[in-house]
Amino acid sequence: MDPGTASGPAGADPPAPDGHLLTAGEHAEYLRLRSAARQRHRRLRRLGASVLLVLTLVLAPLAVVAVWVHDTVADTDRYVQTVAPLASEPAVQDALVDRLTERVVSQVDVQAVTASLTKVLADNGAPPRVVDAAGELTGPLRSALRTVVHRAVHRVVASDVFEQAWVAGNRRAQSSVVGMLTGQGQGALRAQGDTVQLDIGVVVDQLQKRLVEAGFQHAAAIPQIDRSVTLFRTGELRKAQNAMRLLDILGVWVPVLALAAAAAAVWTAPGHRVMLMVTALGVGAMMVVLLVALIVVRRVYLDSVPPTTLPPDAAAVIYDTFVRFLRDSVRTLLVVCVITALAAWLYGPGRAARAVRSAARRGTTAAGRELSGAGVHTGHFGRWLATHRSWTTGVTIGAGVLALVLWNHPTVGAVALVLLLVVAVLAVTAVLAAATGPVPERDGRPA
Repeated sequence: MDPGTASGPAGADPPAPDGHLLTAGEHAEYLRLRSAARQRHRRLRRLGASVLLVLTLVLAPLAVVAVWVHDTVADTDRYVQTVAPLASEPAVQDALVDRLTERVVSQVDVQAVTASLTKVLADNGAPPRVVDAAGELTGPLRSALRTVVHRAVHRVVASDVFEQAWVAGNRRAQSSVVGMLTGQGQGALRAQGDTVQLDIGVVVDQLQKRLVEAGFQHAAAIPQIDRSVTLFRTGELRKAQNAMRLLDILGVWVPVLALAAAAAAVWTAPGHRVMLMVTALGVGAMMVVLLVALIVVRRVYLDSVPPTTLPPDAAAVIYDTFVRFLRDSVRTLLVVCVITALAAWLYGPGRAARAVRSAARRGTTAAGRELSGAGVHTGHFGRWLATHRSWTTGVTIGAGVLALVLWNHPTVGAVALVLLLVVAVLAVTAVLAAATGPVPERDGRPA
């Protein structure tokens, strides 16, 4: 190829394999192919990021539920903390009092007592009117017995003894909870067919002791069997057990996979900031869906519990208490997603975002100058902060994220506290960077 036929700026054309320059047509073809390759590469990156985003959105609610199941089931303290408030809930206490009262009264044969009294009066020559009146005492005696027993049972259930027995029983029953969720083993909380039952034997034992001490010897006849309360009945228990077992097994890996998929989606996308904002908003939307699902499940659960099995108010309290930590986790993650999306937007090129950044920069600069005018100068340290602004900002935000990761079960309040500290540190850093004071001079020139 004749060098004189080459066109284009000197040094702009890539060399051909034989060392000669490309012609104008070859150079144009090269640019076209390179542009096509870049577009194809960007399309592949967008496709890969989209697939990873969908995977993240699918795994996000599963990860939250898996962590909740794993923590509630595997951590005894967490489980006890979950169910402990039920012992002091009036609706649950009333349901237990009514149930235990009926069981105690059912062990007393009031009809036999009145029949015996009638026989004794008749044998001792009592007037027929008195004998007939004694035979009609069955109803009043049963009502009086129920009143006395109900009062005694209520004192036991409303006392600290019941709360202590409740906590101790649930702590011992942790392995039974695992058995119920996995469908294996028996214990205080267990599955029987399509029902989930709670063994209240510890409470019955305490009640027996108190009633016997109070003079109700018939309380000792409370049977040793059938000491359970049906929490709920559902034909989907087997499916729920399979789902719980799977979530418990994947309780550690599903959150890791969700985080890895989200990070990979942001890294793969051509626009990292935009994908971060989209991912945060998508996960936040999935948290809203999960909150709605919890409301729907609550309605289904309440409709599935017959009033004869458990009063509606007690069933509602049991459900709300049991899922309250899950609901708190979903709300916390929703707030984190909103904050993440807002931060990604603030670092964008939009007019509103630029205005916010400019206002913040003017405010911190003015505060730094006021500080410098008051005689407080940061000197070399302030200039170093100004030079490494992006680095210090990244470290501060990273420290906030790490604090939330290491926080044991963070709440919305914890997120707000960490956010406040991060914003405060960023503001203080910006003020210190602007309070450097006058620049020292060397030989009449700024150093």
